[in-house]
Amino acid sequence: MAMDEQSKLQLIKEHIGEFVDFPKEGIVFRDIFTSLLDGRVCTAIRDLLIERVKKANAKIDAIVGLDARGFLFGFTISAELGIPFVPIRKKGKLPGKCRSYEYTLEYGSGTLEIQENSVQPGQNVIIIDDLLATGGTLNAANQLVTNLGANVIEIIVIMELKSLNGRANIPSKNIHALIEYD
Repeated sequence: MAMDEQSKLQLIKEHIGEFVDFPKEGIVFRDIFTSLLDGRVCTAIRDLLIERVKKANAKIDAIVGLDARGFLFGFTISAELGIPFVPIRKKGKLPGKCRSYEYTLEYGSGTLEIQENSVQPGQNVIIIDDLLATGGTLNAANQLVTNLGANVIEIIVIMELKSLNGRANIPSKNIHALIEYD
C-alpha cells in the first residue's frame, strides 16, 4: 500500500534516534543513521527527497551533497534522476584543484572543499544534507557553489533544529526541511 507524504514523514520521525548528552552534555543528538536501519524509512526518505527536487521551478543540472550524510541522500537522488552528483568534503579529502571555505561550527571551526571543475557557471544545483543546525556547514556549501558561479536553487535537509536559527546564517532563503524540531 502506497503511503502519502504525511505518513512517510511520520514514519521517518518515529525512527530518528535521540541521544542525550552527545557529543557533549546538554546536547540532544538526532541520529539519521538510526532511521536507516528500517528499509521502509529509506524508501520514504528517498521518495520525499526526489519528489521535492522534482518540484523545483528550474532545470536541475546537479545535486551537491555534503560530507558525509549528504553523500547518501544526494547520490540516491542523482542516480534516480540521471544527473551528476557533486561532493563537498572536509579539507584535504578531494584530489585536484579545489576551492575552500572556512566556517564556524557549534564546537569549533572547519573547512569544506569542492573540486573547481565540478559545477559550471550558470548551472542550477540543489544542495542536500541531513541536518540544518547552526547553518555553518550549509552556508559554507552555499558559498562554495555560488563562488564557482552556479545557482543554488534550493537547499534540502532531512531535519532542522529550529531553535538554533541556522536559516539566518545562510544567504539562500530557499531552504526546505522534511522534519523540524523546536
